[in-house]
Amino acid sequence: MTADGSTRTGDKAQEPVGDLVQRASQQLSQLVRDEMRLAQAEMTEKGKRFGKGGGLFGGAGLVGVLTLQALVATVIAALALTLDVWVAALIVTGALAVITALMAAFGKQQIRKATPPKPEQTLDSVRADVVEIKEKAQR
Repeated sequence: MTADGSTRTGDKAQEPVGDLVQRASQQLSQLVRDEMRLAQAEMTEKGKRFGKGGGLFGGAGLVGVLTLQALVATVIAALALTLDVWVAALIVTGALAVITALMAAFGKQQIRKATPPKPEQTLDSVRADVVEIKEKAQR
């Protein structure tokens, strides 16, 4: 209070409790909104990785089926035709097998990057916020 009985506006120690509670409530609401946006962004990124990984596994399955078809064609060619044809078919089968292995490896890598399916960065940030709030409340 000043000499004339009014409160000083620049002195935070003199602010009414209601104003402090209101400001804390606003800051907490903003913090929660920010954390929710962070969680949403993190989950969107993980969803994209799951999608890529699943697509690559699906592609690996398709190429795997083609590999089996080529292998069957190779066996038929080896039994029915001259050496040149089955060697060519075997080369195609080997190339398809390499493509299958690469797609499966990349798909597995994408799935591994996306797990566990929870917003880890956001959870860590919220934990840090809670610790900081508790520390400030104890002062």
